Amino acid sequence: MRALVLHPHPVLRRRAEPIGEIDGRVRDLAEQMIRIMHEEDGYGLAAPQVGESLRLFVTQREDDEEDDAGGIVYINPRIIRVDGTLEAQEEGCLSLPNIRGSVRRQPFVEIEATDLDGRAFRMESSELMARCWQHEMDHLDGVLIIDRMSVMDRLVNRKKLKALEEGD
Repeated sequence: MRALVLHPHPVLRRRAEPIGEIDGRVRDLAEQMIRIMHEEDGYGLAAPQVGESLRLFVTQREDDEEDDAGGIVYINPRIIRVDGTLEAQEEGCLSLPNIRGSVRRQPFVEIEATDLDGRAFRMESSELMARCWQHEMDHLDGVLIIDRMSVMDRLVNRKKLKALEEGD
């Protein structure tokens, strides 16, 4: 049974590896990630956040948020296009509990990925999902919100971050 990995675990800072074959292990990982995302009340979750350095993340479904068993699986995702003026919004992260800060991201994203059946798909969003995709892609590249938040927000979160790093 997998569990959420917290900062400063080293897997969170590694660039994740592409997935070759979509086998039972990948399906099981995706299923467990969706379960953890729901249990932790998250909107998205990347494989490094459960200790796997693989290019895979899951998100809630925008159209059916009441379906607690559901989620969208993105295997080897690629952002095809981002557009718009950078917008600052507060973000949090399941791997950085109680740490929140303003992160600037572009409001429109088009993404391409493969699903669990091996089919390629594309999606686009200018809503919360666009921000979520960028956040989860950051995880696949070893980037955390603390790397993207303002200096002021890092200062505000300094004690919480230090406690997390020291395992308190």
